[in-house]
Amino acid sequence: MKRTSSIPLSPGSTPPNAAARAVDPERDLAARDAERDDRNFVTALARGLDLLRAFGPHDDYLGNAELARRAGIPRPTVSRLTYTLTSLGYLIYSASLEKYRLGQGAMVLGQRYLAGSGIREVAQPLMQSLAFATDCTVALATADRHEMVYLEVCQPRGALVMRLAPGSRLPTATSAIGRAWLAGLGPERRTAALADLERHYGSRWPAVRIKLERALRDYGKRGFCLAHAEWDRTVSGAAAPVVLEGGAEVLAMNIGGAATRLTPEILDGNLGPRIRELAELLQGRLWQGQG
Repeated sequence: MKRTSSIPLSPGSTPPNAAARAVDPERDLAARDAERDDRNFVTALARGLDLLRAFGPHDDYLGNAELARRAGIPRPTVSRLTYTLTSLGYLIYSASLEKYRLGQGAMVLGQRYLAGSGIREVAQPLMQSLAFATDCTVALATADRHEMVYLEVCQPRGALVMRLAPGSRLPTATSAIGRAWLAGLGPERRTAALADLERHYGSRWPAVRIKLERALRDYGKRGFCLAHAEWDRTVSGAAAPVVLEGGAEVLAMNIGGAATRLTPEILDGNLGPRIRELAELLQGRLWQGQG
């Protein structure tokens, strides 16, 4: 597994004014479009995908106003996008509620990704074996903006400590699995991801960045990242990246449980090396499957 100890960040940049962004989505949208200097980038398509991403794991129906707020897109634009996405089957409209929910088109895309990659089929038995052996929760996740989304979760035999299921979301910057994903990225993609996190956290970024930098330096030395009682004061974990297709796709795996039981010493000396070995094993098996 290739490890990188250099951490490209953007020091000295000014955090955005979150209040101004919330009040003036039109200006915020123009600023985001201006940041892209790519003639091949289709802005309308990107905004439509942003709307689909606005639906969280516990959301049933959302209206245009809430979608506009979450995606940072003006409401008139959202109305046109939801009409188009409904016509294509990616959203379903409830006339009685005057709101939308995800349609079969969105579900089929997710199912095709999981079925086509074969990742879950290979990873699940390996993850479950480690969960039983350590009495910890083991999970596999992919990234979605400033969050990590669980694709597979394997629980130990005992009482559940981390009541998380596929589709659950964790913050990228403060969770072990998010830090491992960042560590697995190439320099250019990591720089872009860190810039997105900086915009997301705003004035909180300097404090978040200090711990994130430390975690990425630790990865360069050990091959795994830790988070002890950070994104959730009751949970601790260790994680490692799963780098596929020469870095074109990067996932991450974590192992975790109660912070009172999983001390930094246990994470560093036992669980960290074990999740690193599992990630390396999964990478090897998936690479063989691609050959």
